[in-house]
Amino acid sequence: MAGIKTNERPGTRAKASYVRSSAYKAREVLDLIRGKSYAEAAEILQFSERGIADDILKVLDSAVANAEHNDSQLAEELFVSACYADEGPTLKRWRPRARGRATRIRKRTCHITVIVSRYSDEALEAMREREAASGRSGSSQAAEARRARVAQSRARDEHDHDHEHDHDHDHDHEEPSVEEQAAEIVEATEAAMAETGDDAETSGDETGGDVDNAKALDDADDAEAVDSAADGSDQGDVSEEEETD
Repeated sequence: MAGIKTNERPGTRAKASYVRSSAYKAREVLDLIRGKSYAEAAEILQFSERGIADDILKVLDSAVANAEHNDSQLAEELFVSACYADEGPTLKRWRPRARGRATRIRKRTCHITVIVSRYSDEALEAMREREAASGRSGSSQAAEARRARVAQSRARDEHDHDHEHDHDHDHDHEEPSVEEQAAEIVEATEAAMAETGDDAETSGDETGGDVDNAKALDDADDAEAVDSAADGSDQGDVSEEEETD
C-alpha cells in the first residue's frame, strides 16, 4: 500500500470531519482496530475507555453501512483495511493570566477516516472453519448484534408508548369528573340529613309517650290522695256522732 495514495485505497470508506479531539488521541485508538474484523473492532471500541472511541465507532458503523447498502456486501465479511486521522484546524482561545498577560489555548480538531474491505475467499473459508471448530455461532458477530439491539430498542419504545396510552385510557375511565364527585357529595349529604330527621322524630315520639305516662301516674296518685282524704273525713264524722250519743 506504499505506492497507493490515501484517497485511492480500495474499499468502502466513511469520514468524520472536524472532530473535537486531537489527531494524536484518535491515532492511539485507531492503531488498536487496524486490520481487525468488523466484529473485533466494534468490540474493542465498545469497551475502550477513551472518549474518542465513541466517535470512531460511529465512523466504523457508517463505513459498514455504506458497504452493505452501496456495495451489497455482508458485514461479517468486512475488516478494517485502513484507518487514519488527519489534523484539522486549531481553534485559538485565550486565557487571562497574572499581570495583564494572556496565554493561548489550542483546541485541536481532526478528520477521522475508516476504510473497510471484504476478506478474500480463502480468508473467509479459514475463518468459517475456525468458527465451526470453536463452536461459535454467527449470531455473536457485531452486525447481527447491532441489528438485535436496534430491534430490541424499537420494541421497548413501542411497549412504553402502548403502556402509556393504556394507562391514560384507564385513568380517564377510573377517575370521575368534578361534577360527578359534587353530585355524589350532595346525595350523601341529603341521605345523612334524612336519617338525622327520622331519628329526631322517633326520639320525639318516645319522649312524648314518657311524658303522657308520667302525667297519668301523677293523676292516679292525686285521685288516691283525694279518696283517702274523703275517707278520713267520713270516719271523723262518725266518731263525733258516737261521742254525742
